[in-house]
Amino acid sequence: MMGNLMNDLKMVKNELQLLQGDIKNFKKERQSLLLQIQEKNSFSGPGVLVCSIDNMPTQLPLEATDYFGYLLYPYMESILSSDASKPLENHNFGETVKGAIIASNGKLTQNFEYIQELRNDSTSQMKARSMAQKASKKVLVLGAGYVAEPLIDYLTKDQTIHVIIGSSLQNQGEALVKSENAEHVVLDVTTGRGSLDKLIEDSNLVISLLPYSLHPSIAERCIKHKVNMVTASYLTPEMKSLHEAAMDAGITVVNEVGLDPGIDHLLAMECFDEIKLNGGKITSFVSFCGGLPAPEYSDNPLRYKFSWNPRGVLLNTLSVAKYLEDGKVVEIPSGGALMDHTRSIDYLPGFNLEGYPNRDSTVYTDLYNIQSAHTVLRGTLRYKGFADVMKALHKLGLLSDEPHPCLHSKGPEITWKQFLCTLLGQQDQEMLTPNLKNLIYDVIGKSEAQVAAIERLGILAEEPVVKCSTPLDTMTHFLANKLAIQKGERDVIILRHNIGIQWPDNKNEMRTIDFVVYGDKDGYSAMAKTVGYPAAIAAKMVLENEIQTRGMVVPMVPEIYKPMLMRLKQEGISSLEHTFKL
Repeated sequence: MMGNLMNDLKMVKNELQLLQGDIKNFKKERQSLLLQIQEKNSFSGPGVLVCSIDNMPTQLPLEATDYFGYLLYPYMESILSSDASKPLENHNFGETVKGAIIASNGKLTQNFEYIQELRNDSTSQMKARSMAQKASKKVLVLGAGYVAEPLIDYLTKDQTIHVIIGSSLQNQGEALVKSENAEHVVLDVTTGRGSLDKLIEDSNLVISLLPYSLHPSIAERCIKHKVNMVTASYLTPEMKSLHEAAMDAGITVVNEVGLDPGIDHLLAMECFDEIKLNGGKITSFVSFCGGLPAPEYSDNPLRYKFSWNPRGVLLNTLSVAKYLEDGKVVEIPSGGALMDHTRSIDYLPGFNLEGYPNRDSTVYTDLYNIQSAHTVLRGTLRYKGFADVMKALHKLGLLSDEPHPCLHSKGPEITWKQFLCTLLGQQDQEMLTPNLKNLIYDVIGKSEAQVAAIERLGILAEEPVVKCSTPLDTMTHFLANKLAIQKGERDVIILRHNIGIQWPDNKNEMRTIDFVVYGDKDGYSAMAKTVGYPAAIAAKMVLENEIQTRGMVVPMVPEIYKPMLMRLKQEGISSLEHTFKL
């Protein structure tokens, strides 16, 4: 019994030795195979290369393996007979196999060229992170809209500044990343509180290009994290209420550094201070500003085109206004009366302009420190004919912000002609166009020109209405598509200050400041330049401690407006002055 056991142990010992030898041989063969794989020559030339993983965490079920083989089998002959040294086009793989080939002859196939874009993006992001680590100043730009491009380009010229662009649209933000010291993140400021706070906390400065209604919430976060802020928008009461909190946090929040408000302040204050320095006083200040399509692109009923949401433009024609004229305060109520106060503009006659008052001009008596002025008026410029069309739209009920049953999203389809009949109280929605035009003629004040403009806009057409609940929002959508500035078209900014002066010898003068900027067909628009550049210049001044005032700041003092005007001039943005004796 003992002898048999000893024999069995010897046999097991011999088998173990054989097995150890097999393992050593397997390891040598495996190592040799790995060395072969690492050399490109081992798999160069024609044939099929099969890449597999020798250590899988799980195994595929037998049924799945069989089924995959069953599906692959019909294509095996074309795959096995292929020659990798020949162009892909010379093979007869069929669309199924051809569509699955990632690379051929050292190049990505058409279906997989996006991989290179991903590699490029990854490389760019790595470079951007590297640049961010090297950059001494970090700027968060919120918004990637119409005016962002020149602002970002201006800031990123300085390699010590790293810009992070936060926007809700991936493509829009990525298009603005043109240098290694810029990057884009997808961000929704209305929902992404956590990530927004972290981005603000990690920045030296925040520039908000968002709608003005969102500025207060951004400012509150900047105050919380003690981060400076710049915005081109008006210093609203909501923003002004944060002044003490911003001062306590030791931060600077610069407002009104765009075009209007912005450049208009810079030019006015420079002139006012120079007059006062020489002993003069300001007797009147009349300023009009407008962003318009260049004259060659203004041939439409409104003589106007939209580069962003038209809602604000439409609402402004219905708003209240207030100004000082010959020592008397003139107040215009809301609801369309503003268009009745449109006046013909006699300067720069080649532009054929008209203008109407804008907001409350009387506040600038104190803001500009021109209490000696008997007339203070700030207004909006348009080409002649704009106000008449707006008055007609208002009288027809097309600018109402009240929901209309015909414009409910789940209601029946309706054409513009039918909707207009409804607005005019007509039961017959299929009335003849001539009869409808006669009715419009009576309603809007017997103006054939206004009726013709309404017809040219397409509001009498049998086209279906894209319903947006209210007439105002429906018109906004309609005009945003109908009268949008097209690629290759250009715009123009026109700003005119008329400043009345009385000198110590009682002689009177009128000084005019003309500021006219055209957009580039293949570059920045005039609006983008005149909003983006001043905002960027102000931001850089904050970063470099040129602006040290804490709290809510507006550019009304020489230490701000003088450097800004000088740097705008370096970007090709300047004005012309003329003086006339009265």
